[in-house]
Amino acid sequence: METRPYVPWELMENFMVDTFKAVGVPEDDAKICADVLLESDRRGIESHGANRFKPIYIDRIEAGIQNPVTNFEILKETPTTMTADAHDGMGMAASHKAMTAIIEKARTYGMGMAVVRNSTHYGIAGYWAMMAAKEGMIGITGTNARPSIAPTFGVENMLGTNPLTFALPTDEEFPFVLDCATSITQRGKIEFYARSGKDTPAGMVIGKDGSAMTDSEQILKGLTNGTAALAPLGGIGEELGGYKGYGYATVVEILSAALQAGSFLKQLSGLDADGNKQPYHLGHFFIAIDTEAFMGGETFRKICGDILRELRASQKAPGEERIYTAGEKEYLVWLDRKDKGVPVGEAVQKEFIGIRDKYNLPYKFPFEG
Repeated sequence: METRPYVPWELMENFMVDTFKAVGVPEDDAKICADVLLESDRRGIESHGANRFKPIYIDRIEAGIQNPVTNFEILKETPTTMTADAHDGMGMAASHKAMTAIIEKARTYGMGMAVVRNSTHYGIAGYWAMMAAKEGMIGITGTNARPSIAPTFGVENMLGTNPLTFALPTDEEFPFVLDCATSITQRGKIEFYARSGKDTPAGMVIGKDGSAMTDSEQILKGLTNGTAALAPLGGIGEELGGYKGYGYATVVEILSAALQAGSFLKQLSGLDADGNKQPYHLGHFFIAIDTEAFMGGETFRKICGDILRELRASQKAPGEERIYTAGEKEYLVWLDRKDKGVPVGEAVQKEFIGIRDKYNLPYKFPFEG
């Protein structure tokens, strides 16, 4: 049962937008950034929502390693492709421009792809794939990130958590959305564990000696100083298929760097040669495929829905109440939260009050009594 206080969606959105504006983000971009963060909380992906508002966005702008104004420069463009440079601006603002552009390309030519370099954290990857799904298209996206994952048979954090994300339109009330990291867990989830005073489950993180690490605070420090690394999907070694997660993470790294001549691997650490903070220079890729260009959108949505319904109706394991398909649990979270708001823990409450007071914003939160 949820014990944290809820903040109404409208109040949360207005607060985030006004805070972004206070640190120099233009209003239109501020609205996009707030919506991406709140979509995380709508879908129950709390590792990328309000929990990350201050440390990943506001703090980085204040530290001068992320530009509040996004100079989205198109470097090269064809009827079906786009290559752009975000110049270390707001990753969510740059991604919105890129995805909007290729959806229009796909509407005209059947498919579109954009790649971006010198960007910053773009929120949940599913947001961008779902932009295409809402238009009846298949959306695919991925991004590289600061080094966190060790390659199979290694212990050094080399690859980012590098999500490979798909959204497929269906004839149901929600799309099929597979949005997950190519590691067993991701840094944001460990940050959430740390904020909640919880240990990270054993087996998700390895130390330099190859043993499991569970202290969430120590893991976060280790991911930064190189003494800890996340295990790829499948786990350590080859026996349980860790090479598969390692391989997919590498695919995302290549597509997020090679097409746009961007940064990769250790270049994304956020630190210069002297250990000083610097912009992350992340890369992203986006693909939109118009289902109308094949056997028609209605046909695609119906067959996609049939597949998902048959999967849910298949025989359940003993003791299990139901089978889910990707995106279903997130939809159920939204149904539960849509009239309640965003649940906010004590650590985030303190951050919000601090931000409000620092920028003299006229807000009073429900958790203040």
